[in-house]
Amino acid sequence: MRSKSVIDELTARADPASREGMARYGIRPANALGGTSVPALRSMAKRLGRDHELAAELWASGIHEARLLATMVDDPALVTDEQMEAWATEFDSWDIVDQCCSNLFTRTALAWTKVEQWTGREEEFVKRAGFALIAALAVHDKKATDEDFERCFPLIAAQSDDDRNYVKKAVNWALRQIGKRNGALNARALEVAEEIRARGTRSAKWIASDAIRELSADATKVRLTR
Repeated sequence: MRSKSVIDELTARADPASREGMARYGIRPANALGGTSVPALRSMAKRLGRDHELAAELWASGIHEARLLATMVDDPALVTDEQMEAWATEFDSWDIVDQCCSNLFTRTALAWTKVEQWTGREEEFVKRAGFALIAALAVHDKKATDEDFERCFPLIAAQSDDDRNYVKKAVNWALRQIGKRNGALNARALEVAEEIRARGTRSAKWIASDAIRELSADATKVRLTR
């Protein structure tokens, strides 16, 4: 198995002190090795190239760093609905969710379908994945229309009362990324943020206030006029 040499390399870099540092950032998977940063994983992925079979083996290992690497080497064209669902049910940390969505799932043909499905799911990390996909699509999907993102606003509003940390941060992230896509969506995102703030719940007020702060900032306005 090609994955053995890759996992051996990751294991050789294992660093318990680094693993303790990961915990301070809310990354607590029991099977993390530590010692290999995301930039280092990206360098490995570039060397390894796209390999769907290798990605499956790395994910099956259960090792945190191997799973992060799997999201970087997999071929989006070969990712199936079954794979996306299987991986999503095993999400166990916010960084795995975000890297998987940004590196891989957002580039698949099923990305928008999973937005609709996952934002309404109850599991914390699966729901986060739905909103992480929205955020990533706002950055990476250059063919998406404003109408595509308009359809995301009701999904964002509907989940803005969820006070779970990894959900509310992802809801906020999705709203902010849409609002930074262009001027029209910025204006609409600010309107939606005000509507969310009016809901009055603790999470809704935080999501809205933080989004309004960034989307109204001079730096954001200047960027959108370029």
